Amino acid sequence: MKKAYLKKGKEQAILRRHPWVFSGAIHEIEVVEEGDLVEVIDSRGNFLAIGMVGDGSILVRIISFDKVNINRDFWKEKISVARALRSRLNLKLESNTNSYRLIHGEGDGLPGLIIDIYGEHAVVQAHTFGMHKIRMEVAEALKSEFGTALKTVYYKSKSALHRNDVSDEFLLGDTIESVVLENNMKLNINWVEGQKTGFFLDQRVNRALLGTYAKDKSVLNTFAYSGGFSISALIGGATNVVSVDISMAAIELCNQNAELNKVSEKHTAIAADVLAYLRDEKVNYDIVVLDPPAFAKSLKKKHAATMGYKRLNALGLQKVKSGGLLFTFSCSQVIDESLFINTVTAAAMEVGRECQILHRLSQGPDHPVNIFHPQGHYLKGLVLRVI
Repeated sequence: MKKAYLKKGKEQAILRRHPWVFSGAIHEIEVVEEGDLVEVIDSRGNFLAIGMVGDGSILVRIISFDKVNINRDFWKEKISVARALRSRLNLKLESNTNSYRLIHGEGDGLPGLIIDIYGEHAVVQAHTFGMHKIRMEVAEALKSEFGTALKTVYYKSKSALHRNDVSDEFLLGDTIESVVLENNMKLNINWVEGQKTGFFLDQRVNRALLGTYAKDKSVLNTFAYSGGFSISALIGGATNVVSVDISMAAIELCNQNAELNKVSEKHTAIAADVLAYLRDEKVNYDIVVLDPPAFAKSLKKKHAATMGYKRLNALGLQKVKSGGLLFTFSCSQVIDESLFINTVTAAAMEVGRECQILHRLSQGPDHPVNIFHPQGHYLKGLVLRVI
């Protein structure tokens, strides 16, 4: 295995178990290709960790702080440990839920790797070229762990890696979609054509929370995608739900899922730009959900994203009836929780609405955050009572 030598004093982050090594910390690295494994060595020649070489400012992502063989047994052990954790979480996998995140990057000690389970099907997504290179080992580890209970492994990384030499492909089976369960809610998931791995599993807990508030309430769900929040609200007893998304394909998914759950008579799906809809809509709602895509994927766009969240929340707050609720979220990693709360506060001040924070929300427990890698806490949310 090739070696990457750190500058003097740059080992402290690794000693604190942070899984990223930035290019500025590297004194010398032996000739490697992107995705290769390297041993990280301090300035005194001591072994620190094993990682995968990248091509950006994060030059090495750590996959082991121990000097171990990175072979098939390594990947099998990682998959087995992650599955054991999910079985201990309150996901109700034995009764009313069969979709969950199995591997969550740094949160499971595997930076750059995502694996979502949809019933008998697994979707693997690499966010680093190193994880792309070992995709077959990951597929074999999944087959070993799940046995005949696993019918499909779909590898979906082309859009995440933005490389012409990466293709999406089936590593097992050929199923492209399935109806899965989340807290007894039926959802049609298409991992080949859908966004990300097919669905946004990180909002499971928050969708269930909305359902507990929805009885006899009118609900507006914006950036609805396939309607997870909408269906949860309808099952929870909402009088009517309006789902808005700019994508007609998403609106069709919303309608399909409403029919699957036999709640379509109380559901209206509208294809429209959300900001324009909020500006023009005359009706106010008991509950408004703002769950936009990431407004910023880099620090360079942080300010613009903050202004975008402020505009969105100002419009959303104006659509909430007095005494109603706003469920508002940010999934932009560069927008931390404090900045998000301050931005929503500024929006409330701008439109003159008093608010009470009832809940501070995050991603579900199957999206764990490595305590040494706080950047893994990407999903922030608030439930506000709007006065």
